[in-house]
Amino acid sequence: MTTHTTRTTAYDALAVPATALARLRVTDDAGRACVPHTATDGGDPLRCCLRLSAPGERIALVSYAPLRRWAAETGAEPGAYDEQGPVFIHADDCGGPAPSETYPFSRAGALRTLRRYDSAGRIVGGRLLELPETPAEGFDQALAEAFADPAVALVHVRAVEYGCFHFEVRRP
Repeated sequence: MTTHTTRTTAYDALAVPATALARLRVTDDAGRACVPHTATDGGDPLRCCLRLSAPGERIALVSYAPLRRWAAETGAEPGAYDEQGPVFIHADDCGGPAPSETYPFSRAGALRTLRRYDSAGRIVGGRLLELPETPAEGFDQALAEAFADPAVALVHVRAVEYGCFHFEVRRP
């Protein structure tokens, strides 16, 4: 789990783990070769370091299966709940996320879905969240609600517009 020296959030937003990134930079979770490109405009949400890309950075769009990766770690059997989708990552190791005082990819008005999973990898609920003027407070409240259910082992935060995985939060 990531630790922060200063922090204003109640939970840790976890990036794609370094071991998964090493594999994704060769072959993604759909079996396709990684094809890096140079970001022209920037602004792509990077799931390796939980920040937006800058123009000129070498990045790649890969298919990622976060629940499958977590299940391999824990021995869970998510069955049909295993899914994969597109995520941007740096084409080379970036060192991961820097300590942050807020949740990544947060802007007031953005729509997020928080999918709750149990220790077997099954969906046990979800919530649509429109980020308020203070996004960290909205996330803190929604995550506290999720983890109030003792069955919830982890939460995946996704963008509603494209369904993209943004980050994971595990039970504290």
